[in-house]
Amino acid sequence: MLVVTNLYPHEGAPYFGTFVYDEVQALRNLGVAVDVFFVNGRANKLNYALALPAYWRHLQARPYDLVHIHYGLTGLVGCAQWWKPTVITVHGIEVVLPGVARVTRLCARRADAVIVTSRWVEAHLGQRADAIIPPGIDLNLFRPMPQEEARKQLGLPLDRKLVLFAGQRRPDKRIHVVEGAVQRLKAQGWPVELLIASGEPHERVPLYMNAADVLVLVSQVEGSPMVIKEAMACNLPIVTGDLGDTRDVIGDTEGCFFCDRTVEGTAEALAKALRFGRRTNGRERVHHLSLEASARRVLDVYERVLRGNTT
Repeated sequence: MLVVTNLYPHEGAPYFGTFVYDEVQALRNLGVAVDVFFVNGRANKLNYALALPAYWRHLQARPYDLVHIHYGLTGLVGCAQWWKPTVITVHGIEVVLPGVARVTRLCARRADAVIVTSRWVEAHLGQRADAIIPPGIDLNLFRPMPQEEARKQLGLPLDRKLVLFAGQRRPDKRIHVVEGAVQRLKAQGWPVELLIASGEPHERVPLYMNAADVLVLVSQVEGSPMVIKEAMACNLPIVTGDLGDTRDVIGDTEGCFFCDRTVEGTAEALAKALRFGRRTNGRERVHHLSLEASARRVLDVYERVLRGNTT
Protein backbone atom coordinates (compact mmCIF):
# COMPACT_ATOMS: atom_id res chain seq x y z
CA MET A 1 0.00 0.00 0.00
CA LEU A 2 1.24 3.50 -0.86
CA VAL A 3 0.52 6.58 1.25
CA VAL A 4 0.63 9.86 -0.68
CA THR A 5 0.78 12.86 1.61
CA ASN A 6 1.94 16.44 2.05
CA LEU A 7 1.74 15.97 5.83
CA TYR A 8 4.81 14.08 7.02
CA PRO A 9 7.98 14.72 9.02
CA HIS A 10 10.81 15.78 6.72
CA GLU A 11 14.10 17.65 6.71
CA GLY A 12 13.55 21.12 8.10
CA ALA A 13 10.22 20.12 9.68
CA PRO A 14 10.83 16.89 11.63
CA TYR A 15 7.59 17.19 13.62
CA PHE A 16 5.25 18.17 10.78
CA GLY A 17 2.38 15.76 10.16
CA THR A 18 3.32 13.42 13.00
CA PHE A 19 -0.27 12.11 13.11
CA VAL A 20 0.11 10.71 9.58
CA TYR A 21 3.50 9.22 10.51
CA ASP A 22 1.92 7.62 13.58
CA GLU A 23 -0.88 6.12 11.50
CA VAL A 24 1.62 4.68 9.03
CA GLN A 25 3.59 3.10 11.87
CA ALA A 26 0.41 1.71 13.44
CA LEU A 27 -0.61 0.13 10.13
CA ARG A 28 2.84 -1.42 9.80
CA ASN A 29 2.47 -2.82 13.32
CA LEU A 30 -0.73 -4.50 12.11
CA GLY A 31 1.23 -6.19 9.33
CA VAL A 32 0.40 -3.82 6.45
CA ALA A 33 3.31 -3.12 4.08
CA VAL A 34 3.27 0.67 3.68
CA ASP A 35 5.47 2.94 1.56
CA VAL A 36 5.22 6.73 1.78
CA PHE A 37 5.36 9.17 -1.12
CA PHE A 38 5.83 12.65 0.32
CA VAL A 39 4.99 15.82 -1.61
CA ASN A 40 6.41 19.00 -0.11
CA GLY A 41 3.59 21.30 -1.13
CA ARG A 42 4.34 23.48 1.86
CA ALA A 43 7.64 24.55 0.28
CA ASN A 44 6.18 25.23 -3.18
CA LYS A 45 2.77 24.54 -4.68
CA LEU A 46 4.49 23.66 -7.97
CA ASN A 47 5.81 20.55 -6.24
CA TYR A 48 2.42 18.89 -6.72
CA ALA A 49 2.86 19.00 -10.50
CA LEU A 50 6.59 18.30 -10.36
CA ALA A 51 5.95 15.18 -8.28
CA LEU A 52 3.88 13.41 -10.94
CA PRO A 53 6.68 11.67 -12.93
CA ALA A 54 8.26 10.33 -9.73
CA TYR A 55 4.83 9.25 -8.48
CA TRP A 56 4.11 7.27 -11.64
CA ARG A 57 7.53 5.63 -11.44
CA HIS A 58 6.81 4.78 -7.82
CA LEU A 59 3.54 3.06 -8.77
CA GLN A 60 5.27 1.06 -11.48
CA ALA A 61 8.13 -0.02 -9.22
CA ARG A 62 6.00 -2.09 -6.82
CA PRO A 63 2.67 -3.94 -7.14
CA TYR A 64 0.72 -1.76 -4.74
CA ASP A 65 -2.84 -2.88 -3.99
CA LEU A 66 -4.08 0.57 -3.02
CA VAL A 67 -3.17 4.26 -2.73
CA HIS A 68 -4.11 6.19 0.41
CA ILE A 69 -4.09 9.98 0.01
CA HIS A 70 -3.85 12.28 3.04
CA TYR A 71 -5.16 15.87 2.66
CA GLY A 72 -7.35 17.06 -0.19
CA LEU A 73 -4.74 18.98 -2.14
CA THR A 74 -2.49 15.91 -2.30
CA GLY A 75 -5.26 14.34 -4.34
CA LEU A 76 -3.88 16.29 -7.32
CA VAL A 77 -1.05 13.75 -7.23
CA GLY A 78 -2.68 10.68 -5.73
CA CYS A 79 -5.67 10.69 -8.09
CA ALA A 80 -3.52 11.22 -11.20
CA GLN A 81 -3.73 7.53 -12.08
CA TRP A 82 -6.59 5.16 -12.80
CA TRP A 83 -5.21 1.65 -12.34
CA LYS A 84 -5.03 1.52 -8.51
CA PRO A 85 -7.97 1.99 -6.12
CA THR A 86 -7.69 5.10 -3.97
CA VAL A 87 -8.73 6.09 -0.46
CA ILE A 88 -8.54 9.73 0.61
CA THR A 89 -8.49 11.10 4.15
CA VAL A 90 -9.81 14.65 4.39
CA HIS A 91 -8.45 16.17 7.58
CA GLY A 92 -10.24 19.48 8.04
CA ILE A 93 -9.06 22.90 6.94
CA GLU A 94 -8.90 21.89 3.28
CA VAL A 95 -12.71 21.82 3.11
CA VAL A 96 -12.96 25.56 3.75
CA LEU A 97 -9.83 27.07 2.18
CA PRO A 98 -10.69 29.01 -1.01
CA GLY A 99 -9.61 27.08 -4.08
CA VAL A 100 -8.30 24.15 -2.06
CA ALA A 101 -11.85 23.20 -1.04
CA ARG A 102 -12.87 22.80 -4.67
CA VAL A 103 -9.88 20.56 -5.42
CA THR A 104 -10.62 18.55 -2.27
CA ARG A 105 -14.22 17.91 -3.33
CA LEU A 106 -13.18 16.88 -6.84
CA CYS A 107 -10.59 14.46 -5.49
CA ALA A 108 -13.03 13.06 -2.93
CA ARG A 109 -15.54 12.31 -5.70
CA ARG A 110 -12.78 10.63 -7.71
CA ALA A 111 -11.62 8.38 -4.83
CA ASP A 112 -13.00 4.90 -4.22
CA ALA A 113 -13.49 5.65 -0.52
CA VAL A 114 -13.44 8.79 1.60
CA ILE A 115 -12.37 8.98 5.23
CA VAL A 116 -13.03 12.17 7.20
CA THR A 117 -11.76 13.00 10.66
CA SER A 118 -15.06 14.30 12.06
CA ARG A 119 -18.72 14.92 11.25
CA TRP A 120 -17.86 18.61 10.85
CA VAL A 121 -15.47 17.74 8.02
CA GLU A 122 -18.08 15.52 6.38
CA ALA A 123 -20.68 18.31 6.52
CA HIS A 124 -18.34 20.84 4.91
CA LEU A 125 -17.05 18.36 2.34
CA GLY A 126 -20.58 18.11 0.99
CA GLN A 127 -20.66 14.35 0.43
CA ARG A 128 -21.18 11.33 2.61
CA ALA A 129 -17.96 9.76 3.86
CA ASP A 130 -17.34 6.04 3.94
CA ALA A 131 -15.89 6.33 7.44
CA ILE A 132 -15.32 8.93 10.16
CA ILE A 133 -11.96 8.11 11.73
CA PRO A 134 -10.20 10.65 13.96
CA PRO A 135 -6.40 10.28 13.93
CA GLY A 136 -5.33 8.08 16.82
CA ILE A 137 -3.40 9.10 19.93
CA ASP A 138 -0.16 7.55 21.14
CA LEU A 139 -1.43 6.68 24.62
CA ASN A 140 2.01 5.43 25.65
CA LEU A 141 3.54 8.83 24.92
CA PHE A 142 0.66 11.01 26.08
CA ARG A 143 0.00 9.94 29.64
CA PRO A 144 -0.29 11.67 33.02
CA MET A 145 2.79 12.41 35.12
CA PRO A 146 3.32 14.56 38.26
CA GLN A 147 3.08 18.26 37.41
CA GLU A 148 6.05 19.21 39.61
CA GLU A 149 8.27 16.66 37.85
CA ALA A 150 7.24 17.96 34.40
CA ARG A 151 7.91 21.57 35.41
CA LYS A 152 11.32 20.73 36.82
CA GLN A 153 12.29 18.94 33.58
CA LEU A 154 11.26 22.01 31.57
CA GLY A 155 12.73 24.53 34.02
CA LEU A 156 9.35 26.13 34.68
CA PRO A 157 8.25 27.96 37.86
CA LEU A 158 6.31 25.98 40.43
CA ASP A 159 4.37 28.96 41.82
CA ARG A 160 2.55 30.15 38.68
CA LYS A 161 -0.58 29.03 36.83
CA LEU A 162 0.39 28.04 33.29
CA VAL A 163 -1.93 28.31 30.28
CA LEU A 164 -0.66 26.14 27.43
CA PHE A 165 -0.86 26.87 23.72
CA ALA A 166 0.51 23.87 21.80
CA GLY A 167 0.76 24.07 18.03
CA GLN A 168 2.04 26.04 15.09
CA ARG A 169 1.96 29.80 15.40
CA ARG A 170 -0.15 30.27 12.27
CA PRO A 171 -2.74 33.05 11.86
CA ASP A 172 -5.60 30.52 11.80
CA LYS A 173 -4.61 29.33 15.30
CA ARG A 174 -5.52 32.82 16.60
CA ILE A 175 -2.82 32.94 19.25
CA HIS A 176 -3.50 36.67 19.63
CA VAL A 177 -6.80 35.75 21.32
CA VAL A 178 -4.97 33.45 23.73
CA GLU A 179 -2.44 36.19 24.53
CA GLY A 180 -5.22 38.71 25.08
CA ALA A 181 -7.11 36.33 27.37
CA VAL A 182 -4.02 35.67 29.49
CA GLN A 183 -3.33 39.40 29.76
CA ARG A 184 -6.92 39.90 30.88
CA LEU A 185 -6.46 37.29 33.63
CA LYS A 186 -3.26 39.00 34.76
CA ALA A 187 -5.11 42.31 35.00
CA GLN A 188 -7.64 40.54 37.24
CA GLY A 189 -4.84 39.46 39.57
CA TRP A 190 -4.31 35.86 38.47
CA PRO A 191 -0.68 34.64 38.87
CA VAL A 192 -0.76 33.25 35.35
CA GLU A 193 1.66 32.91 32.45
CA LEU A 194 1.26 31.79 28.86
CA LEU A 195 3.27 28.67 28.03
CA ILE A 196 3.87 28.12 24.30
CA ALA A 197 4.94 24.76 22.87
CA SER A 198 5.53 25.45 19.19
CA GLY A 199 8.09 23.64 17.05
CA GLU A 200 8.91 21.34 19.95
CA PRO A 201 9.86 17.69 19.42
CA HIS A 202 6.66 15.65 19.54
CA GLU A 203 8.00 13.51 22.36
CA ARG A 204 8.41 16.63 24.55
CA VAL A 205 4.83 17.86 24.15
CA PRO A 206 3.50 15.57 26.92
CA LEU A 207 5.91 17.30 29.33
CA TYR A 208 4.26 20.64 28.50
CA MET A 209 0.79 19.16 28.91
CA ASN A 210 1.64 17.73 32.31
CA ALA A 211 3.37 20.94 33.40
CA ALA A 212 0.41 23.17 32.45
CA ASP A 213 -2.77 23.91 34.38
CA VAL A 214 -4.98 24.25 31.30
CA LEU A 215 -4.73 23.91 27.52
CA VAL A 216 -6.44 26.46 25.28
CA LEU A 217 -7.49 26.11 21.63
CA VAL A 218 -9.42 28.87 19.84
CA SER A 219 -8.48 28.24 16.20
CA GLN A 220 -10.43 29.50 13.26
CA VAL A 221 -10.98 25.96 11.93
CA GLU A 222 -10.17 22.44 13.12
CA GLY A 223 -11.23 19.03 11.85
CA SER A 224 -10.25 16.69 14.68
CA PRO A 225 -7.59 18.56 16.66
CA MET A 226 -4.88 16.22 17.94
CA VAL A 227 -3.96 18.60 20.74
CA ILE A 228 -7.39 18.17 22.36
CA LYS A 229 -7.19 14.37 22.31
CA GLU A 230 -3.61 14.44 23.58
CA ALA A 231 -4.54 16.81 26.42
CA MET A 232 -7.40 14.50 27.35
CA ALA A 233 -4.95 11.59 27.46
CA CYS A 234 -2.81 13.60 29.92
CA ASN A 235 -5.86 14.51 32.08
CA LEU A 236 -5.22 18.21 31.40
CA PRO A 237 -8.12 20.69 31.80
CA ILE A 238 -9.11 22.26 28.48
CA VAL A 239 -10.63 25.48 27.19
CA THR A 240 -11.68 25.31 23.56
CA GLY A 241 -14.08 26.61 20.99
CA ASP A 242 -16.70 24.33 19.46
CA LEU A 243 -14.30 23.06 16.79
CA GLY A 244 -14.46 19.90 14.70
CA ASP A 245 -15.13 16.94 16.98
CA THR A 246 -14.18 18.62 20.25
CA ARG A 247 -17.64 18.18 21.77
CA ASP A 248 -17.64 14.48 20.90
CA VAL A 249 -14.16 13.99 22.36
CA ILE A 250 -14.63 16.05 25.54
CA GLY A 251 -18.25 15.28 26.27
CA ASP A 252 -19.14 16.21 29.84
CA THR A 253 -15.60 15.86 31.22
CA GLU A 254 -15.30 17.95 34.39
CA GLY A 255 -12.64 20.64 34.15
CA CYS A 256 -13.08 21.21 30.43
CA PHE A 257 -14.92 24.31 29.21
CA PHE A 258 -16.15 25.63 25.87
CA CYS A 259 -15.83 29.30 24.96
CA ASP A 260 -16.93 31.67 22.20
CA ARG A 261 -13.28 32.25 21.10
CA THR A 262 -13.35 35.98 21.90
CA VAL A 263 -10.72 37.39 24.26
CA GLU A 264 -13.36 38.00 26.93
CA GLY A 265 -15.05 34.62 26.56
CA THR A 266 -11.74 32.76 26.47
CA ALA A 267 -10.54 34.54 29.62
CA GLU A 268 -13.79 33.72 31.42
CA ALA A 269 -13.51 30.02 30.51
CA LEU A 270 -9.83 29.96 31.51
CA ALA A 271 -10.73 31.37 34.91
CA LYS A 272 -13.25 28.53 35.37
CA ALA A 273 -10.62 25.95 34.44
CA LEU A 274 -8.09 27.49 36.84
CA ARG A 275 -10.66 27.53 39.64
CA PHE A 276 -11.31 23.82 38.93
CA GLY A 277 -7.77 23.43 40.18
CA ARG A 278 -7.07 19.74 39.56
CA ARG A 279 -6.58 17.19 36.79
CA THR A 280 -9.48 15.74 34.83
CA ASN A 281 -10.43 12.13 34.12
CA GLY A 282 -10.22 12.83 30.38
CA ARG A 283 -8.01 9.84 29.65
CA GLU A 284 -10.94 7.53 30.34
CA ARG A 285 -12.84 9.08 27.42
CA VAL A 286 -10.14 8.63 24.77
CA HIS A 287 -9.01 5.02 25.18
CA HIS A 288 -11.03 4.12 22.08
CA LEU A 289 -8.99 6.67 20.09
CA SER A 290 -5.68 4.82 20.41
CA LEU A 291 -3.34 4.50 17.44
CA GLU A 292 -4.08 0.81 17.08
CA ALA A 293 -7.85 1.28 17.23
CA SER A 294 -7.71 4.03 14.60
CA ALA A 295 -5.41 1.98 12.34
CA ARG A 296 -7.75 -1.02 12.52
CA ARG A 297 -10.63 1.12 11.33
CA VAL A 298 -8.51 2.45 8.45
CA LEU A 299 -7.54 -1.12 7.56
CA ASP A 300 -11.23 -2.05 7.49
CA VAL A 301 -11.78 0.66 4.84
CA TYR A 302 -8.90 -0.74 2.77
CA GLU A 303 -10.39 -4.22 2.92
CA ARG A 304 -13.82 -2.97 1.86
CA VAL A 305 -12.33 -1.09 -1.09
CA LEU A 306 -10.35 -4.12 -2.21
CA ARG A 307 -13.51 -6.21 -1.99
CA GLY A 308 -15.28 -3.60 -4.09
CA ASN A 309 -17.67 -2.73 -1.29
CA THR A 310 -17.54 0.71 0.41
CA THR A 311 -21.11 0.76 1.71
